[in-house]
Amino acid sequence: MSTNNRVLIFDTTMRDGEQSPGASMNRDEKIRIAKALEEMGVDIIEAGFPIASQGDFEAVQAVAREITESVVCGLARAARADIDRAGEALKPAKRKRIHTFLAVSPLHMRVKLQMEPDAVYQMVIDSVTRARNYTDDVEWSGEDATRSDHDFLCRCVEAAINAGARTVNIPDTVGYTVPDEYHALIKMLKNRVPNIDKAVISVHCHNDLGLAVANSLAAVQAGARQVECTINGLGERAGNCAMEEVVMSLRTRKDHMPYTTGIKTELITGTSRLVSTITGFPVQPNKAIVGANAFAHESGIHQDGMLKDKNTYEIMTPESVGLRKSSLVMGKLSGRAAFRAKLVELGYELGDNAVNDAFKRFKDLADKKREVFDEDIIALVDDTVMRENDRIKFVSLEVICGTKVARQSAELELEIDGVIKSTKAVGDGPVDATFNAIKQLTTDTQHLQIYQVHAVTGGTDAQAEVTVRLEENGKTVMGQGADADTLVASARAYINALNKLLVKREKSAPAAMSA
Repeated sequence: MSTNNRVLIFDTTMRDGEQSPGASMNRDEKIRIAKALEEMGVDIIEAGFPIASQGDFEAVQAVAREITESVVCGLARAARADIDRAGEALKPAKRKRIHTFLAVSPLHMRVKLQMEPDAVYQMVIDSVTRARNYTDDVEWSGEDATRSDHDFLCRCVEAAINAGARTVNIPDTVGYTVPDEYHALIKMLKNRVPNIDKAVISVHCHNDLGLAVANSLAAVQAGARQVECTINGLGERAGNCAMEEVVMSLRTRKDHMPYTTGIKTELITGTSRLVSTITGFPVQPNKAIVGANAFAHESGIHQDGMLKDKNTYEIMTPESVGLRKSSLVMGKLSGRAAFRAKLVELGYELGDNAVNDAFKRFKDLADKKREVFDEDIIALVDDTVMRENDRIKFVSLEVICGTKVARQSAELELEIDGVIKSTKAVGDGPVDATFNAIKQLTTDTQHLQIYQVHAVTGGTDAQAEVTVRLEENGKTVMGQGADADTLVASARAYINALNKLLVKREKSAPAAMSA
């Protein structure tokens, strides 16, 4: 393993992050995220699990065509079909990696694989050898490594490297380990595996105990030089190591951890917003680095200190992660050229049609709101752009509600596959009536699991950003919508989720996967 202090960033937002219930992404969405990750300076982009479905195969293939600087990676179980499928999907990539994995803990081998250790050991060799037929850049992962027998783990790591793996990943698959234990595990491998210097040690930590970032940093201090992580900590169960947290920890505490990454940290906030919009997973306000409150100071003592010296309560600057303060220069008198310039300032590069649609919504919003903030523009642009290819599109909504009506009612117009359709429905409240109207025009087999509303900015005229989660036959999707009218935002969010559900219905169920 290289002895330098450069830490490689392996992003798995589009693979492990997509395993979050409801976070599935289509091909175009994955391409957008991949381009943002490449611009950030991510070293390796894990684009998906090609064997899982035809849609996932095509998405990995499309990312492989588009990305030229970062390494594009595809996941594969230790099976011939998986590895061959990954190799095929990655063919167009300028730089490619196959990431193959196999469980190595006694529990997983006995219960999940139902295989003896010697058979697992041989499968490690066979899978890496086969992957090398497609690329020299092969990564091997020992699933559930933190609960494995150390002697057996050492044997498997040595065998994987001998078979040609250039990276060996030691994942904490179930988020079970703690920092000192994980540090000792990485040190043990460095001391006991004779050929460990021929590979990069990678770590992939889940956040079940809230220790994913701490464990990853402990592993780096022990000698790991690749961290596998996701934007916003997205991932199944409690999520993964959050890229923004581990990167900013290394940047902020160089006195204690003298390591570097190639990440352009000024692009973190924009990428975080992009992933949140595409997946429908809002970022919690108190989330480190990218949360709305990460650089907010309300306490009088804190405010006093900030006025005297920002270093009293800020260990990093908002600008270092790409956070811009809201400005009030945009309003109802602003023209198209100024609006386009503002989009560029906010990091958007849109085509003419998208700009026109977003500008129309901006003018409508400016007529309703006295002050238009950057956050307002970001919300409406994201809401507009992400709907371009939807089969179901919102047209209009009129709701009658209040204490003087027996039941709330909603009159709705949608465009479905290019055809305008309308209906009227009642419900136990304005939101219920609105959703019932959507069901009448589309389908009612889905179940609403989550409905959340939050204000984009302050004030009673703030735009509402609504998040919903729908479930159907075990499949879940998240949707988001933004509008100055909370009910319109609710309809947009539900329709957004429904469009994702339509796509998911067409995809075959992914095979079991992990890392």
